Amino acid sequence: MKKTLLLFLLAPFSLLAQQNENTCELASKINTLLQEEHFKPKKVDDSLSVYVFDTFMDALDFNRNIFTKKEYLKLRRHRLKLDDYILKNNCSFMNEFVSVYKNALIRKKKVLHKIQNDPFDYTSKDSIRFSKKNFPFDLVAKDLERVWKKRLRYTILEDIAKLSVNLDSLAQNFSTLEKVNKTKLFDATICQVDNILENKNQIEEDLKNTFLNLFCTYFDPHTNYFSLAAKSSFMSGLSTSTLSLGLNFSLGQNDEIIITEIEPGGPAAKTNKLEKEDLVLKVSNNKGIAYAVSCSSIEKIGEMISSDSNTEIELTIQKKNGTIQNVLLQKQIMKATTNAVYSFIAEKETKVGYINIPNFYSNFDGTIVQGCADDVALEIAKLKKDNIKGLVIDLQDNGGGSIEEAVKLAEMFIEKGPLSILVNNKNEQIILEVCNEDNVYDGPIVLLINGNSASASELFAAAIQDYNRGIVIGSKSLGKATMQSILPLDEQRQQDFVKVTVEKFYRITGESNQIKGILPDVVLPVLFENVISSEANYKTAFKNEDIIPKVKFVPLPKNYFAQVIESSNLRVTNKLIFNEINLANEQINLFYNTPKKPTRLIFKDVFEDVHQIDSLWDKVKKIVETKSDLVISNNTTDLEKLKSDTLQQDINTYKIKNIKNSPYLEEAIAILNDYNTLIKK
Repeated sequence: MKKTLLLFLLAPFSLLAQQNENTCELASKINTLLQEEHFKPKKVDDSLSVYVFDTFMDALDFNRNIFTKKEYLKLRRHRLKLDDYILKNNCSFMNEFVSVYKNALIRKKKVLHKIQNDPFDYTSKDSIRFSKKNFPFDLVAKDLERVWKKRLRYTILEDIAKLSVNLDSLAQNFSTLEKVNKTKLFDATICQVDNILENKNQIEEDLKNTFLNLFCTYFDPHTNYFSLAAKSSFMSGLSTSTLSLGLNFSLGQNDEIIITEIEPGGPAAKTNKLEKEDLVLKVSNNKGIAYAVSCSSIEKIGEMISSDSNTEIELTIQKKNGTIQNVLLQKQIMKATTNAVYSFIAEKETKVGYINIPNFYSNFDGTIVQGCADDVALEIAKLKKDNIKGLVIDLQDNGGGSIEEAVKLAEMFIEKGPLSILVNNKNEQIILEVCNEDNVYDGPIVLLINGNSASASELFAAAIQDYNRGIVIGSKSLGKATMQSILPLDEQRQQDFVKVTVEKFYRITGESNQIKGILPDVVLPVLFENVISSEANYKTAFKNEDIIPKVKFVPLPKNYFAQVIESSNLRVTNKLIFNEINLANEQINLFYNTPKKPTRLIFKDVFEDVHQIDSLWDKVKKIVETKSDLVISNNTTDLEKLKSDTLQQDINTYKIKNIKNSPYLEEAIAILNDYNTLIKK
């Protein structure tokens, strides 16, 4: 699902006193819990109030076209008082936020209806400004029609420009295209407002959940509030088995939800009513909540589909012939192949094992047999039967998960000693140790990481580096060195939870990878690496700081590491694909970091604005599709199993296609080849 700020979309409604009390009661309980359990609790003071207010207002009106300046100033009087309200257990202030926001949305709806049938002028000298920083709340009520006309005109021109790279063809059909896109845009925009205003029960939950979550994220970006449903959804994301509809979806060019895969044996397949390329028009649950795709946020729809609390889902779909059907689906537990560890044999001069670990999933709730570490052990056993000469472990895009699984994984390669140091809010050092007389694998290792490798991935990568157990290659990791636990606010009710940052972890050297990340032994250029969001981008992230460790450890000798790393760096410098990535990144950085000039609201200018980076995307596509001469195959054990499983054959083909052209895997194999050559001398 695409990332937007709609996750925080709040809506107007009249809060009863009881609901205000409930919100404040929960905020008070959260504060009590955080003051006791959080790694570094903060005072509930003006700083918290400012953070929550400003983030709250951004969530309500990120584009600064809902509230007038007068309304903003009315709400701004609460900016330094939210902490006082919470401490005094008085959340009645929410009524004013809700009332102002509701009136603003009603006004927006009236404006949209008023200008809906007005002809739009696409020849005027009007222009639209862009900024990475938020504009001030300076909207005047009398300017609302003008502001919304400008915004909608640009969106219409942008939508038309995206239809083709042929300016002349679009210009010739502009009148027809403009009419269709204008109608569609107004219908969807008005529907979105209606959906917010009419769905009162959900709005109340959104307001409460967002406010409480913002309160939590003030303490640090990874401390979050969860309702029971949200907690269940979060936990299921860290498991390899989950309740599923047996469907895969994709987003079309205009945010249509399209069915792309129907998993054999799943709930969707059993109905015999769904086909690939069916369009999803509406999603409903058995609690009376329904979301129309045309006017609901993708996040809301995705949450309803994925949440384990919604065991029954009704999809309203449109077939290719235009007919519309309602299909009721009952979720069932299915193995999630996207979450699970998998392996291949990879060859180029040297035959090595390749293991991909998407995340550090674990048996959190008893729904799966084992965690990712046990799955890795099984894959290694299969690879060793095929006499591999080295192992590549891929943690690229692995956002973490269970620290316990990361420790179990490290124990397979490191015999004995401290692995990491946890520090709690009492400043106590807790040593994570491994002790294993028989390693699962004692051969050479290359570890792949990138800017999305985080948390448990970073703990594991640090241990591999500190013990000289392998060579880490790729780009700098995310920089998240904190641990969270999900704790209930009420042990008896178990309805509300907080994911609390309870500890920070440090390397056994005393260093922290917080903010700075894990620095690879061999740095490889990665597309978009300088624009990928990292821990440093969070306002409330902890700073980097080191400790004096109370442990001693004995690293393995770094035999031949220097020679292997030097050879790799020379190869990377001279390799065409990496030079192309560096050149593309220069253009990407220039595009993202250069302030965007105002765009005139005429079709030619908007078309040029939309297509100015077409050539850059062509370069990126060419890089991604650059073929390698790697040979990727299944290990003998998996090859036998695949013979009778057509579904797994399709999944297998997809995975091979994804990794076959990886320049990072190619370099990893070259490093293992160099190492094996040196140890034979």
